[in-house]
Amino acid sequence: MRNIRISIVVIIVTLVCIGITTVYSSSGVYAHQEMGNKAYFLNRHLLFLFIGMLAALATMAVDYRDLKPFAKPLLIAGIVMLALVLVPGIGKASYGARRWFKIGMFNFQPSEFVKLAILIYAADFLSRKQNKIKNFWEGFLPLIVIMGLLCALIVKQPDLGNALLVALIILIMLFVAGARIFHLGALISLGLPALGFLIYSAPYRLRRITAFLHPDQDVHGVGFQLAQSQIALGSGGISGVGLGKSAQKLFYLPAAHTDFILSIIGEELGLIGTLAVVFLFAAFIWQAARIVKRTADPFGHYLAFGIIIMLGLQAVVNIGVSIGALPTKGLPLPFISYGGSALIFNLIAVALLLNISRIQDL
Repeated sequence: MRNIRISIVVIIVTLVCIGITTVYSSSGVYAHQEMGNKAYFLNRHLLFLFIGMLAALATMAVDYRDLKPFAKPLLIAGIVMLALVLVPGIGKASYGARRWFKIGMFNFQPSEFVKLAILIYAADFLSRKQNKIKNFWEGFLPLIVIMGLLCALIVKQPDLGNALLVALIILIMLFVAGARIFHLGALISLGLPALGFLIYSAPYRLRRITAFLHPDQDVHGVGFQLAQSQIALGSGGISGVGLGKSAQKLFYLPAAHTDFILSIIGEELGLIGTLAVVFLFAAFIWQAARIVKRTADPFGHYLAFGIIIMLGLQAVVNIGVSIGALPTKGLPLPFISYGGSALIFNLIAVALLLNISRIQDL
């Protein structure tokens, strides 16, 4: 599988390079006015990238199977961090959310660590319970209870986007492992009313849904981001206005270097640039799926599949939000958006995928 690993490395390096360029292009003006240094976000992004690369190299140096004994401790550590981040004075509050630990000049988001921790735990659990997956009490319920606890803590931050992502990852992994459709269907039927309650109980979430369904009704209010994103994408045309020449990044499009970075790519590089990014993610998923298919070890098989689901869903959701196909959610575009914790743990996830492939070749 050496050729597969090479192709995945080339794809990820290309996405990272696109991210470096676009983070600087989309954040330079904002950083100059707010921070007095137009390279402020670029410098931090490069630092996070450096840390992520070191962590990825360390991950590649060990056998992924050595993670199995640490599956439960990693999960417990994640649960503890999710609980501690909610404690005033420990977790950092920003814009009504409490999702980060303040460590010196950096913020650490424990939910990013938890997504990887639950993948490792779920892969270990499913590999151990292969013959009991169809059993509700032994093969289905334990993982669902863990998923529910994690989602409840993440929703409390509040961060419904990452909570839904964790739930979808676990449900898809259970489905692939052979869980009964009846069990999954019953859980989803019970979960939908709870999701509806979470949306209706938080006015800002309800406004986001309304803006998604009727984007033209409040383009100066809750629908502002979506409207500006579509203006950016539409302004780019086929070939774009040129690298660094975006008008929407001039304080029109909020979160231009994070959640809506694809819109800046679409404006500056046009439909061609946007489709190139989509193609790169599709190519990554295809090549990663080839690793899953060729992995005989159950733990490695489920772990590799979970990594594909995690990164693929994040890319699909971010792209869908940018083009107006999905309601606004605060999920960054993997390897491209500015962001410390997400970038670091996404690189570790890819390193785990490559590790699985390398071990299978031995």
